[in-house]
Order: sequence, then C-alpha cells, then structure tokens
Amino acid sequence: MQVASQPGLTSPPENASNVPLRRELRSWTRDLAVALGLAIVIMIFLYQPVKVEGTSMNPLLSDQERIFINKFVYRFEPIERGDVVVFWYPLDRSKSFIKRVVGLPGETVEIRAGHVYVNGQELQDQYVPAGYLDGSNYLPRRISRDEYFVMGDHRDSSNDSRVFGPVPRGYIYGKAVFAYWPVDHFGSLTASSTVSAASK
Repeated sequence: MQVASQPGLTSPPENASNVPLRRELRSWTRDLAVALGLAIVIMIFLYQPVKVEGTSMNPLLSDQERIFINKFVYRFEPIERGDVVVFWYPLDRSKSFIKRVVGLPGETVEIRAGHVYVNGQELQDQYVPAGYLDGSNYLPRRISRDEYFVMGDHRDSSNDSRVFGPVPRGYIYGKAVFAYWPVDHFGSLTASSTVSAASK
C-alpha cells in the first residue's frame, strides 16, 4: 500500500542525516584539542625532556640518551636513596648533572676500596655492576641538613659528591622517570629497572 503525498508536506532535507555526523566530529575535535592542550601543559610544567651527556650513569643511562624528568615530584614526596636526580652542578650552576642519591641528610658516608658505607653499614649497590666499581676511598663525612650525597653508577667514570661534595636540596630540580630514546631503552626508570640494567 502506498501513501500519497499530501500538499504542504515536504520530505526531510537531503543532508539532515549529516547533522549528527557533523556534531560528532565537532565533539571529537573539541575533545582532541582539550587533550592536546592538557598534554602540552603537563609536558611544559610537570615534565622536561633532558639529554644525557657522558657515561657516568651507565649502564642505566647512555651518552646522548633522551629521558623525561619529573620537575614537581619532590614537592609531594621526599628524595630517597636510590633516586636518580637532576641538579645544578654546585661548582657551575649553568650546568646540570644527573646522579644517584646515595647519602641522605644527617647520615655519615664513607667509601673504602670502592665500597660505600652509610652510618657504618655497607650499602648494597644493586644498581652498580661489579665491573663499574673503582678502588677509591673517601673519609667519613656527615651529610648536613638539606644536603644529599650523590654518585654515578659508573663509579670510575663519575664526577660526583666525592669531588664536589654533597648537593644542597635547593639545587635538585627533577627526578629521572622515563627514557624515550633510543627506542631499545624505552621505558620507566624505576628502582627495578635500574637493578635490571645493572644485571645485564
């Protein structure tokens, strides 16, 4: 049975079906723009890309490797032993260094034949391969309040607190959290990943 068209009634516009599609596209475009904007804000204010120069943090980090550092994490949590931190070089604040935290404020650090002792107890440096140790000695030194003793994982190739002393808290401005280049190093720089790198 057919329905005859009645005067005054018109068929729907041909492009009426396109209206929901356009609305959906506008919604997706808006959401994408907001997401990109948030990503840019996070990248600028929370994370910072950094290029590693030198071999002092081998095997975890290689020369010319690219990583992200978190610039705000230490506003909400304390600096801990084992953290890989980025800081202004105490002898020249135009330069930045990256090292691992070994001694905390108030502790006494000593090095005997390359082995680190904290408050008289040998530190278990699981992230330092045996072949990367050196035979250096460092007389006992008590770390002042708001200072940190830092060392490179590649001990015989590192300019660190053994040379320039403990680093003031105010000089530390980021924590290494993620490696993104080269691709085969892509991943989080967690405590377990640093131990894994040392075991390879």
